[in-house]
Amino acid sequence: VQLQASGGGLVRPGGSLRLSCAASGFNVDYYGIGWFRQAPGKEREGVSCIASSGETFYADSVKGRFTVSRDSAENKVYLQLNSLKPEDTANYYCARVLICGSDNKNWSHRFRGQGTLVTVSS
Repeated sequence: VQLQASGGGLVRPGGSLRLSCAASGFNVDYYGIGWFRQAPGKEREGVSCIASSGETFYADSVKGRFTVSRDSAENKVYLQLNSLKPEDTANYYCARVLICGSDNKNWSHRFRGQGTLVTVSS
């Protein structure tokens, strides 16, 4: 089981990025896939999760700005980041989540990728 996030970079406030999570060794249709972020000196935060059913969940801090989606043919999960703010700056990684739900503190995971850095700065 492997996951690899990509697509990070430097973007100005208000800008957009699309992160990709490439999975191998399993089918993303059958598992929940979560996006997490961690900034220096801050706790890890569950950002978004897409369940095997296709139901999606978001942290309050990103609702209305971020969108998670899944491409079964590519076996990838995407995270569209819009209206980015400096406080969104962090290392973002994807992980296979046991159960997606409304409480992002319960998105426990065993397998995760290394992450991709998103920097929002003018």
